[in-house]
Amino acid sequence: MVNLTETAAKKITDLRLEEGKPESGLRIRVVGGGCSGMSYELGWDDAAAEDDSVIESHGVRVLVDSKSAPYLAGSEIDYVDNNMLGAGFAIKNPNVKSSCGCGASHQF
Repeated sequence: MVNLTETAAKKITDLRLEEGKPESGLRIRVVGGGCSGMSYELGWDDAAAEDDSVIESHGVRVLVDSKSAPYLAGSEIDYVDNNMLGAGFAIKNPNVKSSCGCGASHQF
């Protein structure tokens, strides 16, 4: 379903500790919005919902709701640090048909 790179998993683990949420899982959702129609939302969640897919990747629990799962199938989350563009999570998603110019929203 969704995989994390080792770099992303380490950054997520570091962020959880910094924010005092060492046991939380990473919640990823696809939500409506943006100029291309859909965007990603990342956050912390302490418990999985009944219809969630729960994936363990490099020691990080990833939670995906049933509506987002088809859009995220086969995706990889990486953490990139480019001095010129800044740092952040990058999602490589084979289901994206097109993206807006800034890359923040997508069409599936």
